[in-house]
Amino acid sequence: MLPLLAGGATVAVKLLLMGRHASEESRKRFRREAQRAANLSHPNIVGVYDWGKERGTYYIVMEYVDGRSLSEVIRSDGPLEPKQAAKMAADVAGALGSAHSKGVVHRDVKPGNILIAKNGDVKVADFGIAWAMSSTGEEDLTQAGSVMGTATYFSPEQAQGKTVDPRSDIYSLGVVLYEMLAGAPPYSGESPVVIAYKHVQEPLP
Repeated sequence: MLPLLAGGATVAVKLLLMGRHASEESRKRFRREAQRAANLSHPNIVGVYDWGKERGTYYIVMEYVDGRSLSEVIRSDGPLEPKQAAKMAADVAGALGSAHSKGVVHRDVKPGNILIAKNGDVKVADFGIAWAMSSTGEEDLTQAGSVMGTATYFSPEQAQGKTVDPRSDIYSLGVVLYEMLAGAPPYSGESPVVIAYKHVQEPLP
């Protein structure tokens, strides 16, 4: 993500390299999801100002959040205090609830998509974009590049390739809250497939 000046304001520009072999369906899905994300408005959602395509590369112009991702916070500072974790989770839940009311499911709720501004504001980024960029509309466990960072937060139905709905986001938020308090996610493994299997079969720790 690149911070740039646009009309006197600092914005972030995310470049999405779909590649020449991306199907027309995946391109249509990206355009649809980008438009839906741009229509979301909530104080805890990173605003999307514009999107488009230039020289074969899709881009999204969004609100620039001056701060760190939640994953960086946990990695550098360790577990959060319960009250702080509860406040952040409530802010994320508010963002998800607003999106769900408009028919938008995030599908990739994880600490890397939760931004903490220097003033303490909590912002959720990338609504629907990860899903829109996948080859089939569902996460493919064989695509290590797209799944490695997200299988940790899969809902059981997502891990099984089933249709997801707002409940999947809530499950993923629960996994994030667990990590905020414990300093590590509930399941780990040597591959995304192993981790996804644990979400489906293992008892909750």
